[in-house]
Amino acid sequence: MRRFSSAWCRRLVSLAAGGALALTGVAALSAPAQAATGPLAYVANIGGNTVSVIDTSTNVVAASVTVGSSPANVAVSPAGTQAYVTNFGSDTVSVFDTATNAVTATVPVGRSPLSVALTPSGASAYVTNNGTSTVSVIDTATTSVSATVSVGSGPNGVAVAPSGSTVYVTNNYEDTVSAIDTATNTVTATIPVGSAPSGVAVSPAGTVAYVTNNGGSTVSVIDTATNTVIAGVPVGTAPNGVSFNAAGTRAYVADYGSSTVSVIDTAALTVTATVPVGSNPAQARINPSGTAVYATSQSGNQVSVINTASHTVTATITGFTGPYGMAFRPAPQASDIEVGLTAKPRLGILVPYLGYTLTARNDGPDALTSATLTATLPAGAAATDLAAGCTSANASVTCTYGPIAVGASVSKTFRVPLNLLTLGPVTVTGERTASAPADPNTANDSAALTCTALSIVLVSCP
Repeated sequence: MRRFSSAWCRRLVSLAAGGALALTGVAALSAPAQAATGPLAYVANIGGNTVSVIDTSTNVVAASVTVGSSPANVAVSPAGTQAYVTNFGSDTVSVFDTATNAVTATVPVGRSPLSVALTPSGASAYVTNNGTSTVSVIDTATTSVSATVSVGSGPNGVAVAPSGSTVYVTNNYEDTVSAIDTATNTVTATIPVGSAPSGVAVSPAGTVAYVTNNGGSTVSVIDTATNTVIAGVPVGTAPNGVSFNAAGTRAYVADYGSSTVSVIDTAALTVTATVPVGSNPAQARINPSGTAVYATSQSGNQVSVINTASHTVTATITGFTGPYGMAFRPAPQASDIEVGLTAKPRLGILVPYLGYTLTARNDGPDALTSATLTATLPAGAAATDLAAGCTSANASVTCTYGPIAVGASVSKTFRVPLNLLTLGPVTVTGERTASAPADPNTANDSAALTCTALSIVLVSCP
């Protein structure tokens, strides 16, 4: 390959083409998905044939998924339900179900597939084929290649703009970036950048794209409106992967040659921190909460966890075989519904009754889409004056709720006429019977209330 035979190992793709992929991998059996309280991180082990699954709540490897030969990179669908893995040595992309860690499809693509990125809708996955200078477009509904786009020589990294309209591909062997129009799957611009461009990331606002120049020690900043380079930021040696935080105020660069992660202030376009990590970091990805950056160390067979507030390594995870690309799947959404029940006697009127209020409070951490609460009445009792969304049958009241924001409550009311009750204790129980997303805490899913009826005009409630 031209120009960089002496620095071949510094290129993201060159590790494969230069022979590093000939390392003997350690095969591992696929393990079932584990329940995790935090987001999951998927790490492609380019030195073997597996993807390691990290439970970031404990920072331990919780499972392993067997895929094709020399998996290089991984991307998770926007819905978080599927992961796409480029198998550099098999010329395929493995698709696995993130709920079960079972491979559900294997898609043939071009030669030496290296990186993969999905559109915001999740309808398409773009795969760089380093050996054929093409990009394969996978239709995720059919898990088949729907288009092949010719780009520059040695396509390496790939990123999709937040709008989904443009895909950016780094051409490692010719020092350019190709911009692909996703509507037509044609190259609309070719942008000169630095030496041996490798990783690429588009800012959350979509206004700039950062490109790591693996043949040197800079990051090129592309104005996506004009497709021109507007700045160059000095970083560590042989930078590879790059990612932004959610606010777009910082970019994190894996400096493969200097074994550091550079933190770029995107407003000042300067490095504000340099964090030593394991040997030869290939990727640096920020977790969904923005509290930590995970850096894969290919030669060190480890992943370093960096605190984004202190810019220090707080954990080191081991048990990998050439960890390379990685991606996060957010923890499944959850809404903790707290059930409340109150009652108030209404006496001295034509038809005395107990007025009940059945409340659903969303304690988070995510917004509630829908919930169903059911109040069980004493045997033979019936409810009247039901609030909207409530129905009554067989001595029970069923009410539907939603959506409910985190920290908010919604109440529904109904009445139970006293002439339908036997004298003595009157107990009503309210409970959550269904909700979405899932409720992680069942301890507060019900509430019971007992009123005492001495007569239809003498009733006391707590």
